[in-house]
Amino acid sequence: MEFPFGEQVVRERRQLVIDPYDPGTSVPGSWEATLTYLELDSAFIASSSSTAPLDATRSQILTEKSLYLTDPDADVRAGDRVRRGGSEGEDGIWRGGEVLYVNVRPSADTNPFTGWQPVVEIPLDMTEG
Repeated sequence: MEFPFGEQVVRERRQLVIDPYDPGTSVPGSWEATLTYLELDSAFIASSSSTAPLDATRSQILTEKSLYLTDPDADVRAGDRVRRGGSEGEDGIWRGGEVLYVNVRPSADTNPFTGWQPVVEIPLDMTEG
């Protein structure tokens, strides 16, 4: 599936490092260290829902964003970061654009009657954790 007016979406993943408190375990390193990048084909980020909580002192609208992938097996998992837009510098590091975090990776459901599998929707957060 092609998105002729889509935006570039890049998955960023931290390298694993040895846990200083448990040397037998590896944990994700810093976002400032070397990252691995993967340009996601046939992917886009869009609003998934909006809510308007009522408050006695103010009104607001909270909008949730999700990453939509036509490839349900794309290499995106909890702990990753995705970047919409931006560009790759001469040093190989991506900069700019909107940065969002993957805190959960749901499975891609398949229709039990037809075997049809639509896009997978991965909820995104503005902050890590």
